[in-house]
Amino acid sequence: MPPFALYSGIADPSSTPTLTLRHGVYSPASNLPCPASWYIYATLRQTAVLDVRQFIDEQPFSRYQLLVAVMCGALVFMDGYDAQAMGFVGPALRAQLHIGLVPFGRVVSIGLVGMMVGALGCGPIADRIGRKPVLVGCSLVFGIGTLLTAAATSLDILFIYRFITGLGLGGAMPNAIALTSEYAPRKYRATAVMTMFTGFSIGAAAGGLVAARLISRWGWQSVFIVGGVLPLIMAFVALALLPESIRFLLVRGRDRERVVHYLSRIAPNHGAFDELTVGAEEQPSRAFAVTQLFTDRRASMTLLLWVMFFMNLLDLYFINSWLPTVINDIGIRVETAIIITTMFQVGGAVGALLLGRFFDREGSFKFLAATYLGAAATIFLIGEAGVSVPLLTLTVFAAGIGVIGGQTGSNALTAEFYPTAIRSTGVGWALGIGRIGSIIGPTLGGTLLAMGGQTRHVFWAAAIPPLIATVAALGAAFIQKGRRNENRHL
Repeated sequence: MPPFALYSGIADPSSTPTLTLRHGVYSPASNLPCPASWYIYATLRQTAVLDVRQFIDEQPFSRYQLLVAVMCGALVFMDGYDAQAMGFVGPALRAQLHIGLVPFGRVVSIGLVGMMVGALGCGPIADRIGRKPVLVGCSLVFGIGTLLTAAATSLDILFIYRFITGLGLGGAMPNAIALTSEYAPRKYRATAVMTMFTGFSIGAAAGGLVAARLISRWGWQSVFIVGGVLPLIMAFVALALLPESIRFLLVRGRDRERVVHYLSRIAPNHGAFDELTVGAEEQPSRAFAVTQLFTDRRASMTLLLWVMFFMNLLDLYFINSWLPTVINDIGIRVETAIIITTMFQVGGAVGALLLGRFFDREGSFKFLAATYLGAAATIFLIGEAGVSVPLLTLTVFAAGIGVIGGQTGSNALTAEFYPTAIRSTGVGWALGIGRIGSIIGPTLGGTLLAMGGQTRHVFWAAAIPPLIATVAALGAAFIQKGRRNENRHL
């Protein structure tokens, strides 16, 4: 039999012995292609090699992939719950433990520091040992840390417990993003990651509702008991049901049987194959994962991503921390101020759901730049709304779409940019650098308010970080366009 290859089920005797076959595999008995639902490579030895990445991209979004996204979203939910609940329990906690405003501010800040350390450290660890064990471990850590917080009897002990809680929360986030991204088909990837991340906004809203009901009946400790028990339950559920990343297992050359099992859950009728691959460019890295963020022409993009995350999370936490106070100070009742501030999270959830499809279609940092620009404009308009409750509600809602929607979009694009071997590290370090901004944001906001300027001037200043993020996103779009042009000429 002469050398031949198949492409899309067509035999070409003049081709080289190995070429890609789409939607078919050579049948030596009939010399005709047999239908299949995956990409394979045909060789002289009739070896079928499944390109797992292409295989997942061609499948519809299955229930199993939805399960992965929902479980990762539940972990992000706890992040939002904890972030908002801490603010609501503040008055009762400070009164019982006799903690002043400044020391309590440090307690809040040490939790953010723990999240930064967790994101920076757990990303590289996950790229070595896997997404699942790190996600389960981080759930256990922040669950235990939250339960310990309920038992705190002094400022020093509270300080330690909040740092531990932050470690778990910070470590879980980048791996939830990476795992969701790796299981989603390409055409739904941004939508899946951004929808999963709405768990943060839902968790933040739930934190306020739970705190309002529990504190008056059972004290501030009950909020942390609920917030500690849930992640422990989730950790055991994840241990039983959450799969490991298929791409990670293949890149690391581990456990083919697990990969086959996971693929069968995505597409039960996929058939048999001889070998598995995730593409030639997906190679294991023996170098320190963080240094790989700056190799293979990734340095410029990595730095631009860090600027985006830093600036946007700075603004997000500034608005979360000070918006109710600022609105109340201009003469609006505190209850109304809280409702208006809640619209920021509602806008974030709506933005993530609406913008996901645009990110999937455009797949470009140019659209992210437009989102950041919209965030800057709406934050500026909050300062111009005055004491009009309808205008404040509208502008705060729109700012949530831009700021939180932009953050979820940057999460999705960052996970897409880095290869499997360093994906958790890339997302983790971007979030870790962003956490520095989240620590600075509330402090900077307090400084601006203490200077005694007009409220509108504070929001004018708050519009500057998303403008800087816009410029960084445009730079990333320029780099992305250049690489796509290079690929077309290869």
